[in-house]
Amino acid sequence: MARPGASTTGWDATHYRRAAVEKIRVVLAEDNALLREGVSRLVATQDDLELVGVATDLPSLLALIQEHNPDVVITDIRMPPSGTDEGIQAATWLRQNRPEVGVVVLSQYTAPAYALALLEEGSAGRAYLLKERVAGVGELARAIRAVAGGGSVIDPLVVDELVRARSGRRSSDLSWLTPRETSILSEMAQGKSNAAIAATLEVSERAVEKHINSIFSKLALSEEKDVNRRVKAVLVFLTSGA
Repeated sequence: MARPGASTTGWDATHYRRAAVEKIRVVLAEDNALLREGVSRLVATQDDLELVGVATDLPSLLALIQEHNPDVVITDIRMPPSGTDEGIQAATWLRQNRPEVGVVVLSQYTAPAYALALLEEGSAGRAYLLKERVAGVGELARAIRAVAGGGSVIDPLVVDELVRARSGRRSSDLSWLTPRETSILSEMAQGKSNAAIAATLEVSERAVEKHINSIFSKLALSEEKDVNRRVKAVLVFLTSGA
């Protein structure tokens, strides 16, 4: 048995070394100097995050990804060389070449097309945040951790735009849903948890879970393994005009 007190220091050292190794490695791509500096400082304040590279255009971003093999990429949606949709291009490249890498897209655009383009090949490990609303470290850090773990984050204002963009047409997919399932999907679109949906509709949480599984099945999402089915179901609802 170890001497009293002898193991504590050794355990602490091992623990801290392990914690350092398990930091989420981040690469940032942003051509605006002020925002680049601001995001860099936000990341630096978090003990579990490590900024390993900074780029100002798409070619240098891809080069940094291949050099540093990050866990998460934070990218502006528009940057050189074309200033169009480089952030989406980077996310697409990563989906094809480094599917394990999470992506946080920072955008000034609430237009639904950008968010849908980001998520069309799967929502797992993807976040879409509005620059003007990333005022504190909390929201950005939560998004980084979420995508690093395969989760998804969509800014509520972007969801609002998706709601307003609905044309009123009913999708053939959604026409298979019962009125109760449609109500539950509508509550999901507002970002409510299963417990909150159950309280709103005055049903059991177990009933909500059963209805959600039925929704996934009817929307052909049951076999999706690399996407967040909940986010995909909400996107189908929001873009259907239901």
